[in-house]
Amino acid sequence: MRKTYSNTHANRGAVLERLVDMTNTQYRNMGIADIRKIPTPVQIQSNVRGKVTGYTQKPEWVDYSGVHDGRAIVFDAKETANRTSFPLNNISEHQYQLLKSWHQKGAQAFLLVSFSKLDEIYLLPFNLLETFWEDALKGGRKSIPHSTFMTDCDLVKSEKGYVLHYLKHVG
Repeated sequence: MRKTYSNTHANRGAVLERLVDMTNTQYRNMGIADIRKIPTPVQIQSNVRGKVTGYTQKPEWVDYSGVHDGRAIVFDAKETANRTSFPLNNISEHQYQLLKSWHQKGAQAFLLVSFSKLDEIYLLPFNLLETFWEDALKGGRKSIPHSTFMTDCDLVKSEKGYVLHYLKHVG
């Protein structure tokens, strides 16, 4: 079965990922951290005279992993057009479980969440994500209110020459 996506859906999160990629290159060049984007696996179906067809496989990882300050770091970059909350269904079960497993073993685990219509990007620590995720499993709210990001998360900005200085907020 072949899936088709709207151009808007296919590029959702692309702006945030470009900002993170540029910042990660800056961090690497400055010797601060080595954090890399994990490519989505692709299954090639055919290659006929240079025309390659295939499909993306179900990813089993988060967007980024690396090392910072002697510790493993894993995170995913998420974007929402919603102005009032971040829907938890933007996170897949395997992404949540990977973040949880690495967090339990001492890694720095979090989400970078962009509220694109508000032009705001927040660092959502795993502990806070876990609270909302577990509550949702028990029948509670299925999203994280924007007000929670404003009060309990760090707003990530461009500063000190970095495109998106998110490591400033990683403890």
